[in-house]
Amino acid sequence: MPETQFDIQGLSSAQVDQSRAEHGTNVLNYKQQNTVLDALKSLAKEPMILLLLAAAIIYFISGETGDALFLLSAIGIVSAIALYQDTTSRNALEKLKALTQPHCKVIRDGEVQSINSEALVVGDFMMIEEGTAIPADGRIVQSNDFSVNESILTGEALPVFKDSTLDNNQNVIYKGTTVVSGLAIATVSHIGNATQLGKIGKSLEDISESKTPLELQINNFVKKLVILGTLVFLIVWAINFFNSRNVLDSLLKALTLAMSILPEEIPMAFSAFMAIGAWRLMKKGILVKQMKMVETLGSTTVICSDKTGTITENRMHLAKVFTLNPPTVTVIDSELSVQAIDLITTAMWASEPIPFNPMEVALHETYAQHTTTDLRPQYSMVHEYPLEGKPPMMTHVFETRDGQRIIAAKGAAEAIMAVCNLSASDKQEVETAIQTISSSGYRILGVASSDFSSNTYPEKQQELPFNFKGLVAFYDPPKANIHSVLNQFYQAGIDVKIITGDNAATTTAIAQQIDFKGLEAHMSGEDLMKLSDAALQDQVKHTYVFTRMFPEAKLRIINALKADGQIVAMTGDGVNDGPALKAAHIGVAMGKKGTEIAKQAASLILLEDDLSKMVDAVSMGRKIYTNLKKAIQYIISIHIPIILTVFIPLALGWVYPNIFTPVHIIFLELIMGPTCSIAFENEPLEPHVMTQKPRPLSTTFFNKKELTTSILQGLAITSGTLLAYQTAVHYQCNEAQTRTIVFTVLITANIFLTLVNRSFYHSVVTTLGYKNKLIGLIIAITIGITALLLFIPPFTAFFKFETLTATQIAFSIAIGFISVIWFEGVKYVKRKKKLALNLN
Repeated sequence: MPETQFDIQGLSSAQVDQSRAEHGTNVLNYKQQNTVLDALKSLAKEPMILLLLAAAIIYFISGETGDALFLLSAIGIVSAIALYQDTTSRNALEKLKALTQPHCKVIRDGEVQSINSEALVVGDFMMIEEGTAIPADGRIVQSNDFSVNESILTGEALPVFKDSTLDNNQNVIYKGTTVVSGLAIATVSHIGNATQLGKIGKSLEDISESKTPLELQINNFVKKLVILGTLVFLIVWAINFFNSRNVLDSLLKALTLAMSILPEEIPMAFSAFMAIGAWRLMKKGILVKQMKMVETLGSTTVICSDKTGTITENRMHLAKVFTLNPPTVTVIDSELSVQAIDLITTAMWASEPIPFNPMEVALHETYAQHTTTDLRPQYSMVHEYPLEGKPPMMTHVFETRDGQRIIAAKGAAEAIMAVCNLSASDKQEVETAIQTISSSGYRILGVASSDFSSNTYPEKQQELPFNFKGLVAFYDPPKANIHSVLNQFYQAGIDVKIITGDNAATTTAIAQQIDFKGLEAHMSGEDLMKLSDAALQDQVKHTYVFTRMFPEAKLRIINALKADGQIVAMTGDGVNDGPALKAAHIGVAMGKKGTEIAKQAASLILLEDDLSKMVDAVSMGRKIYTNLKKAIQYIISIHIPIILTVFIPLALGWVYPNIFTPVHIIFLELIMGPTCSIAFENEPLEPHVMTQKPRPLSTTFFNKKELTTSILQGLAITSGTLLAYQTAVHYQCNEAQTRTIVFTVLITANIFLTLVNRSFYHSVVTTLGYKNKLIGLIIAITIGITALLLFIPPFTAFFKFETLTATQIAFSIAIGFISVIWFEGVKYVKRKKKLALNLN
C-alpha cells in the first residue's frame, strides 16, 4: 500500500494509548472457560480415575495403606499427564488463534500501518479494501467504489454500496461484514462487545463443535469397550462374592479386571496426535485453524488450485501492450510510442486511485515511469462503475475543477471488445493479438475510453459509447518448484485441477510450462453454468483446467466434486475464492497475499504462499492417521493379554486365581500410555505411504483384517502368559514367583510388540533404522523400572514379586519374544506376495 494521499494524520501513539485505556481492546469477550477447573471436572468423570479411586478406598478400608497410597499416587500421575496434554492442546490452539488473528491497516502518525485487528482503538482511521473483513464499527470519511456484504448481520447477500455522503446509516460500516469492492477510510466508532456484532454475538457462544468421522468411530469403539468392561465387572464381582462372601475383596478383584478392559489411552492418544500434528504443521509454516482438520488432510483426493499466486509468482509486471492503429505489439522495456503511452495512461485511470491489485499497481508504476507530468493530483473521481459482468469490466470517471473529464474502462478483453464499435477487420486484428500474446502465458486486459459528456450517467457502464484503446499484457511466471510439487501430488494419487479467472490460452500456456496433466481438457465458467448438476458431476471428473471462472462457477465445481465422493482441497487468495474455500473439505488460503476473507473462509493457511507446503500437509495427515492406527492396534493387542490373564485364572479357578492386583494393572497402564501417545506419534512417515492412493474418508478406522491382526497378536501374547503361568505352577513355583514370571513375560511382549508394530509391512530390522529416539528412550525406561521391581527388595516386596533366577528370567523373555515375533513371518509373506504381484 503506498503512503496516504489524504490529509489524514490519524491518531498519535499517545492518543492510541489513551483511547485503549478508555474503551478497551477490540476483542469479543463472552463466556470464559476456566481451563484448569474444566480439565479437573473432566478428569473427575474419567472411568479410570473413578476405578482407581474406588480401589484406593477399598485398600484403605482393608488396611493395606501402601497399596492405597500407590493408587492415589497413580491418580496423581495419570491426572498430571492428562492435564499436561490438555494444556498442550489448549496452548497449541491459542497459538494458532494468535497467528491466524486478522490484520488491518490504519493511519497513525500520518503513516499507513498494518496492525493486529485487536489493537484497533476508538478514533482510529482504518483503511479497508476489497477482500477484507471489517474489524470494527465505523463511519466512512472517504471511499472509492466501496460496497459491503452485510449478510452476517442482515441475512441479505446482495452487496450494499457505502459512501461518506450518504445518510440513513449508509455511511456506517460494521464489524464482521466483508468488503465486496473498492476501498474506504473510516473512523472507528465502536470496538469489541460494543459493536453490532458484539451485541448479538452471545448467541454464538453455546454452539458446539461437530465431531469428525474418525473421532466418532473411536468414541463408539471406546463406548463399546466400556459397556463390555461394566458387564465383565459385574460378572466377576458376582463370581467372587459367591465364592468368598467378602464384598470388599470381591469388588477389588472385579475392579482389577475393569481397569484392564478400559482403553482410556485411545481418546488420550487421539487428542495428543491431533494437537502435536497441528503443532508440527505450524512449525512447517502451515496454520491449521482446527486441530481435527489434520485427520482429513491425508484423505485428500483432489486439489483445486488457483493459478495466480499459487502456481505462479503473483509478481505481475506490465510486459507488453497492443495498439490498434496501426496493429502493433510493443514490449514495455523498449521505446514506447505515443499510442502505447496513451494506452497505459488510460489503463491507469481505469484502475483504483490507491491500487492494491498487483496488476493495477503495475499500471500505476509504469505510468509514473513513462510520463513527464503526473496528472493524477489534478483529477478526482466523480463517478464509478464497479467490476461486474461476465466477463467483467469496470469504468471510472475523473474530472478536474474546470470540468475536464476522463472516462476510462478496463476488463476482460472480450468484455471491452463487446462495448466498442469495432469493425470486422479490427476485431480480427485484436483477436489475433489476443491469441498470439496469451499463447505465451501473458494475462491480458482490454482498455477503452469514452467521450460521454452528459452528467446523467447510464445505469450500466456497457451503455456508454466506448473507443477501443488496446490491450495490456502482464506476465506472472510459474513458481520455480511447481513442477516438483505437481509430481509429488500425482505420485500420491491426488488429482490437481486449475481454477482461474484467466482465459484458456493464457492458462494453457502456463500449464504447458509446468507439465500439467490434463491441460487439453478445459472449460469456461459460462459453459459450466449451462450444465445440469448431474452433467457437471460427470464432466468435472475428466476436466482439469477451468477458465474464466467466477465465484458461483467455482462453488459449483467444488460441490460437484464433493457429490462425486471426492475429498476436495481448494487453494485461493481472493475475495471471490471465499465461497469455494468455505465449501471445500479443506480450504487453503495464502498467508502473505491472501485476503482476510480468504483466510477466514479457509481451514488452512500457508504462511509462505508455497503450494509445496500442501505436500507436507498431506504427508503429515497420512503419517498421523497411520501412526494413530499403529497406536490403537498396539493398545488393543496389549490389552487382550492383560484382560485374559486376569480373567481366565479367576474364571477357571486356577491355583493362583488373582495373579494381578490393581497395583500391577495401573503400572502396566502407565507404561502403555506414553508408548502409544508419544512414541508412536513420533514415528516417521513410512516410505510407501506417499505413493498410495488416498484413503476414503468414509473408511472405517479398522477393517476386519486389521482388527483380526490385533486380536491374533493379543491372543498370541495371552497364550504366552498363560503358558508361562502353567509352566511356573508345574515346576512348583509359589504365587509370587508365578506372578513375577507372568509379569516379566507381559513386559517383554510389550517391548517387542512396540518394535514389531512400528510397521505392519516392513520388517523389524528395517524399522530399527527409523529415526525415533523416543522409542529407544521409553523401552530403556521400561527395562530400567522393571529391573528395579525385580531386583530391589522394597519394590519387589511391595509388588508381591520375587527375584527370579537367570533361567527363569531367560524363560520369561523367550516366551514374551516368541509370542510377538511370529508376526514378522506374516509381514514377510505379505512382502513376498506384493513383490510377486509387481513382477507380474
